[in-house]
Amino acid sequence: MRVFVLLFNARTENEGIHTLRMGDRNVVLMFESEDDAARYAMMLEAQDFGAPTPEGIDSEEVEEFCADAGYESQLVPEGALAIPPETNVEQPDWQPDKPPETATDMSETELERIRRQLEKLL
Repeated sequence: MRVFVLLFNARTENEGIHTLRMGDRNVVLMFESEDDAARYAMMLEAQDFGAPTPEGIDSEEVEEFCADAGYESQLVPEGALAIPPETNVEQPDWQPDKPPETATDMSETELERIRRQLEKLL
């Protein structure tokens, strides 16, 4: 199923995905509707959180990414009014102005994840 997630710096080397912090968990919202994702993105921007872009992607790919990253995913049904929390995390994991990581900056786990994704493309 095609869903929409919110990405910062979409299609760049410094791409980041929007997550919600729920306790000790990070949750990626998967919107069934692009309009609902765009509405949520506008609410984030109004909170000075940044300007994420709704990007369509296969739900299985999102769920696989979440499993690899230790995140959870949550489906937002079409027409549901998802509202961002009033407060943001003090220090996000992703830094919008950070230069892209080089191979020497990556952990073995991250390199293995990328290798698996590239193998799937073949």
